[in-house]
Amino acid sequence: MKNPNVKALDESNKALWDKFVLDCQQATFFHLAGWQQVIERSFGHKTHYLYAETDGEIQGVLPLVHVKSRLFGNALSSTPFCVYGGIVSSTATAHLALENAACELAEKLGVDHLEMRNTQLTDNLWPTKDLYVTFRKSIEEDPETNLNNVPRKQRAMIRKGIKAGLSGEIDQGIDHAYALYSESVRNLGTPVFSKKYFSVLKETFGDQCEVLLIKKDEKVISAVMSFYFRNEVLPYYGGGSIEARAYKANDFMYWELMRRAAERGINVFDFGRSKKNTGSYSFKKNWGFEPEPLYYQYKLVKAKAIPDINPLNPKYKLFINTWKRLPLPVSQLVGPMLAKNLG
Repeated sequence: MKNPNVKALDESNKALWDKFVLDCQQATFFHLAGWQQVIERSFGHKTHYLYAETDGEIQGVLPLVHVKSRLFGNALSSTPFCVYGGIVSSTATAHLALENAACELAEKLGVDHLEMRNTQLTDNLWPTKDLYVTFRKSIEEDPETNLNNVPRKQRAMIRKGIKAGLSGEIDQGIDHAYALYSESVRNLGTPVFSKKYFSVLKETFGDQCEVLLIKKDEKVISAVMSFYFRNEVLPYYGGGSIEARAYKANDFMYWELMRRAAERGINVFDFGRSKKNTGSYSFKKNWGFEPEPLYYQYKLVKAKAIPDINPLNPKYKLFINTWKRLPLPVSQLVGPMLAKNLG
């Protein structure tokens, strides 16, 4: 059997790349070629999208992004700004070829570490971070069945939103979603992404990227940007106003998204990544979702240990508390300069 060749993605083979991703069950929305332009246009990072092929047939793909920052270090990652990544392949030889190519590139670039955001544990014995889980669950076509499958306490929160007369509608723009998202993120003490990033996501992925607004008496109080991939929906960037809490609008929002997705024939609801034992972790468990481990694995190049850049690290406590008190316009102006290197 021939050893596969490893090549860099270009415009001529993006369609073949995406066809492989759609056909490969290991692959995720975050392996699509469109993320290359999203990351380059939104954040300015250098990307290295590699694929392994034999006789013109793609057998594996690996999206990589080089993020170099004075504050947060120097990393090659698959893939920052995405919850899943790493190598997906149809053969063991393609996987090995891509892994070797990534290690060689990491050495060449002189990074601190190479990161793979895997959904499955690989056998390369790299150090693995035991921090993140994901929440995925099958949903039914019938909305009453889905509602009854939600545990009683969480179902009561959804019903409060229904009784309050909340309604949902699809927004063709991103202004409402970005305003609510950026306010929510500031309140958590986290730097916000740029509005340009939201625009580029919508432009790049088209109908696969959808914004759902939740209204109370025609006023938008919650919103979520979701991605659609194969038979799955992935709520990704959401937020709500202070007023939303009184009406349980965020609870209603995820229910409304689930209901609408089921109507479209979607049968997997991917609630996404959370850090273990955090508020979002508990919220998703309250919906009856069970955590599934994520295997973020690292090839240490210059670094001596796995990086620990996350809000749970005590050394960021003062920064987080200070950020929460920033005026919203200031956080929207300064935040993107920091967030682009956090990934």
